[in-house]
Amino acid sequence: MCIAFSGIFYRFAEVTPATATTFRCLYGLPILALVGWYEHRRFGALPTRTVWLAIVAGVFFAGDLLSWHHAVDAVGAGLATVLGNLQVIVVGLVAWLVFKERPPRSALLALPIVLVGAVLISGIVGTGAYGANPPLGVSLGVVTAISYAGYLLVIRRGSHDLRRPAGPVAIATASTAVVAIVYGVLSHELDPIPSWPSHGWLALLGITSQSIGYLIISISLPRLPAALVSIILLAQPVATVILARILLDEQPSIDQLIGVTLVVGGIAVATLPVARLRGMATRPAT
Repeated sequence: MCIAFSGIFYRFAEVTPATATTFRCLYGLPILALVGWYEHRRFGALPTRTVWLAIVAGVFFAGDLLSWHHAVDAVGAGLATVLGNLQVIVVGLVAWLVFKERPPRSALLALPIVLVGAVLISGIVGTGAYGANPPLGVSLGVVTAISYAGYLLVIRRGSHDLRRPAGPVAIATASTAVVAIVYGVLSHELDPIPSWPSHGWLALLGITSQSIGYLIISISLPRLPAALVSIILLAQPVATVILARILLDEQPSIDQLIGVTLVVGGIAVATLPVARLRGMATRPAT
């Protein structure tokens, strides 16, 4: 739910994508740095390889956040969040191409489903599509998914110590802030002094999503069954669509809502261990 509110708080802040990316990282960094410092005191310094991989991961995360904020401007907070969750499919494909890790058959079956869903969200099919530029929003949503997949793949290769989830995330967040500042200055998109109440919304975004949300996920993932994790994470894009309808009056067309259903359904096909769930459901009670 912390992350489900990301797009809502960004829209309330009414700032540019570079400004939002920079300040959500700067506001979220103190909490991550404090927990990372505690981990350092208790378990020692992070390996050099982990530090460098976290820095690289932060570059990918900057691409994720910058493209996602632009996607929110183009197609709305709800639909952009759904599209960003395509990273579930992208991670498997990239791991296959780069690391020769063949994805499960379910991920390959889900690919055409989510592609059809993305086409429907883009507004190419049907009329009355919501968003200032839905096709651009879908394109940016795909870039978001690819960038976030890069972040996950890189930071996972450097984070094998389950005792220290905050340290690499804090380093990656600092790296993301630096990249966002450079991009914002070069593109003239960065507002160095957002007005109030924009600062308040950005602080809320940084504290809830950038620090607490991602930190809780990092702590929880290795401690929960895969089936439960998949179900919980699927709730995030659905919650954002509902929240955006209530709080932002975003009204996607029927075709776009069908596209949302296909994308979320495709992600479910790719991630939920259906055979295991069926076995749990049919297992006699003890």
